[in-house]
Amino acid sequence: MTSPDVDLLDTRRLHQFVVAVESETLSAAAQQLFLTQQALSASIRQLEREVDVTLFDRSRRKLHLTDAGNTLYAGARALLAGNTSLLTEVRESARGIVRPFVVGHSPAISGEEVYHLIAPAIASMPHQPITARQVFPGQLQELLFANEIDVALRRGVDSPANLTSAVFAYHELRIAVVADHLLAHRRSITARDLADTPIVVWAPERKSFYTDFLISYCRRAGFEPTLVVNQIQGTPPFTAVRRYPEACAFVTDVPGDLQGGTVRVLAFDEPPLAPVQAMWLPHTHSAVRDAMVSGGGG
Repeated sequence: MTSPDVDLLDTRRLHQFVVAVESETLSAAAQQLFLTQQALSASIRQLEREVDVTLFDRSRRKLHLTDAGNTLYAGARALLAGNTSLLTEVRESARGIVRPFVVGHSPAISGEEVYHLIAPAIASMPHQPITARQVFPGQLQELLFANEIDVALRRGVDSPANLTSAVFAYHELRIAVVADHLLAHRRSITARDLADTPIVVWAPERKSFYTDFLISYCRRAGFEPTLVVNQIQGTPPFTAVRRYPEACAFVTDVPGDLQGGTVRVLAFDEPPLAPVQAMWLPHTHSAVRDAMVSGGGG
C-alpha cells in the first residue's frame, strides 16, 4: 500500500504543463485545453507548488523552462503516455477486449524479419492478435508516445531519452547487386570490394543510425564510401539496385538470385552484424513484448 507521505504528480496538471510547453503561447495552450488563460496559469503555479520547484522563468516576456522544468518535461510525455496505456488496458480488460499488439518497425527491418522476431510471442500466445506496421524511423518515438504502437523496432543501439530499450537480435548483412554488376560473379566479397561501388542508403549520414553504422563499417575497411540516398521508401532493400544498377545495397536476404535472377545477393567473408533494437514506454508491462525480447528473435 502506498504511504500517505509519498508525493504523487497530478497527471491532469502535468498534461496541461506539457501542452503549455509545446504551444507557441500560453493563450494558445489554454485554447487547446478549453481553459481560460488565468485558469491554466493557476494550474501551472499549483503544479510548481506540488513539486516545490519553479518550472518557468517568468523574468522574460515569453515563458522559458528552468532546468527543473526541462527535467520535468523530458519525463512527462512518457509518463503520460504510460498512464493512458494503462487506463486503456484496464478498461479493455474489464470488457473482455483483446486489442492487437502493434509492432512498429523501420524500413531497414523487413516484414519477414519482423515475423521472425515476433515468433516467440506467437508461439507462447497464439490467440493474441499482432499487427506489424512499417513507419519511418523518425516517427517511431512519436507513435510510442501517442500509444499508436506498442513496441518499436529499428537498427540502433543508443538509448533514446525517456524510453526503455534493448538490443535483442543481430542480423547478418549481405550485399545485393544487379545480375550484370561487376561483383555479381563473386562467390563472396570483402568490405574492400565495395570501395569503387556506390552504396544505396535510405537516409543521409548523421540522420540514421543504420547509415552511420554502414559508413563506419566501410571506414574501418579503409575507404570512404560513396552514398546514394534512395528516394523510394517502403520497398524491400534489394529492389534499390534495380533503380541504381551501378550501386549495391546492404540487405539481410539469403545469398542467391532474387526477382527472377535480375538481382543477386552476395555474402561477406566476414559479415557485419546489424543490431535490432526494441523501444517501448517505460513503466509499462506487456507479456507480448517480454516474449519477443526474451526470445531473442526466435
